[in-house]
Amino acid sequence: MTTMTAAQLRAQTGGMEPDPEVPARPRPPRQYPAAYKLRILAEYEQLDKASKGALLRREGLYTSLISEWRKQRDRGALQALAKPSGRPPADPRDQQVARLRRENQRLASELGKARKVIEVQGKLSALLEQLATDSVTQDQGGTG
Repeated sequence: MTTMTAAQLRAQTGGMEPDPEVPARPRPPRQYPAAYKLRILAEYEQLDKASKGALLRREGLYTSLISEWRKQRDRGALQALAKPSGRPPADPRDQQVARLRRENQRLASELGKARKVIEVQGKLSALLEQLATDSVTQDQGGTG
C-alpha cells in the first residue's frame, strides 16, 4: 500500500474533496400516513426474503418499523397507524403558562432589586439631609 500526499489525492480525484461541513440540524424523524403504512405492509408480506430487503432499501425503511406497524395493525388500531409515534406535541396553553411563570419570576426579581435600590436611595437622601442640616448648624454656630 502506498501513501499519497494531499496534492496527489486531489489530482487523482479531480480536485473534488468531500464537504466537511456538518448540517446545522438533523432532519426530524419521518412521519408516515396510515395509507402508506398499510400499503407497504401488504406489499412486504407478499414478497420473498430478497425482495423484502429490496423494498426496505427502496423505501428507506427498517424492519423495526415494519414490526411496529404490524403490531399496530394487528391490534386493530388504524387510528394508531395514523398517529405518529414519539412524543405528542406540546399543548400551547402549557407553553404559555410556562412562559408566563418565567416572566413572573423575572419581574418579581426585578421588583426586589428595585425595592432595594429605593431603600438605599431613601437612606442616602436622609444621610445627605442630615449632613446638610449639620453643616448649616455648624456654619451658624461657628460664625455667631
